[in-house]
Amino acid sequence: MTSYPAPSADQRIPVVTLDPHGSDHHGEAARLREAGPVVRVRLPGDVMAWSVTDHALLAELVSDPRFSKDWRNWNAILRGEISDGWPLIGMVKVTNMVTADGSEHRRLRKLVTQTFTPRRVEELRPRIEAIVTELLDALPSYAGADGSVDLRQHFAHPVPMRVICELFGVPEHERPRLKELMDNIFRSDLPPEEVTASQIEQYQLLARVVGTRRAEPGDDLTSALVAARDADPESLSEEELVGTLLVMLSAGQETTLSLITNAVRALLTHPEQRGLAERGDERVWANVVEETLRWDAPIGNFPFRYPLEDVEIAGVRIPKGEAIMAPYSAVGRDTAQHGADADRFDLTREQRKHLAFGHGAHFCLGAPLARLEATVALPAVFARYPELALAVDPDTLIPVPSLFSNSTATLPVRLGSRD
Repeated sequence: MTSYPAPSADQRIPVVTLDPHGSDHHGEAARLREAGPVVRVRLPGDVMAWSVTDHALLAELVSDPRFSKDWRNWNAILRGEISDGWPLIGMVKVTNMVTADGSEHRRLRKLVTQTFTPRRVEELRPRIEAIVTELLDALPSYAGADGSVDLRQHFAHPVPMRVICELFGVPEHERPRLKELMDNIFRSDLPPEEVTASQIEQYQLLARVVGTRRAEPGDDLTSALVAARDADPESLSEEELVGTLLVMLSAGQETTLSLITNAVRALLTHPEQRGLAERGDERVWANVVEETLRWDAPIGNFPFRYPLEDVEIAGVRIPKGEAIMAPYSAVGRDTAQHGADADRFDLTREQRKHLAFGHGAHFCLGAPLARLEATVALPAVFARYPELALAVDPDTLIPVPSLFSNSTATLPVRLGSRD
């Protein structure tokens, strides 16, 4: 791995306490970078982990087979220190492709990739365009007494939620509660009893979806997974089937929701960049998406990898079985990767590789869909409402209460006249 000078014998590894309310993701990310390439972090409940803040180091780490994604290799869980009510447990203690290694990961991922193909994603374009048009038409009806509309609630959220639910055949009546349960997965401020109850209900709801699609199969990915499971029970257990739905539905809406929200906010607070985008073609809007992913990554931090042996990173020894977090907010503004002006939102910069969708074998399966949804939704909203403006001071926007999700809980805007 990339070499850094080892710390002197008397040098202490910095410790940064991460805020479960996510009140300042980028300030926290800057403190992580300043603390060094390898930092000790304190999570809710005084659980300790590590964070690798250097882009090059993190890219190598996530491709290194010495690091497992399987939570069963975390010493803290093996010692009984992590309860099922820990607020981050829904992102950690799950059985799906995200927490699988090697051949198990390939087996679980293959079942999705053979149906969730780039061609199938591109075939969704007309449906995404129709959903975006319908939602944009409806926006004025949500205006409050002050004339503002919450663009996150009424546009950024329902675009990916409707697309992913249709793709996986989730019945209409299950979707409102599913939305709430998926949001809970990413929150890190819930009390233990609510965490536990939410996890139980997530699996119950998704088991009902599986039962519905087994009884009434359709042209959707859940039906395809059910058919694969029923044809060869060894290929996929029922728990793995539900776990696969959980990761695809949660990631399929959360990343794109925050991507659209963050991109709109970035353009509304950078008028010169907005002008470039509005005057540009599809390539410029693709740059809007990539620059937002880098500069304001939808997932600020992502758990966890666990060394299968003692390792040394940047001169820091990390024992076997410790948890290592991927701080995407921090590495997205790493000056060694993105230049001295990495803190600046700039559509004209040379686009270099970012890690917002991960890297290596675990690169996000839904990245092509998220990019497609964003590149359809963003130019459409600015074309329909060319006078779109924030309805509040951007400094007063309240963040999503999460260590993971990096976005604002609301995005109040004034629509102005429409084209």
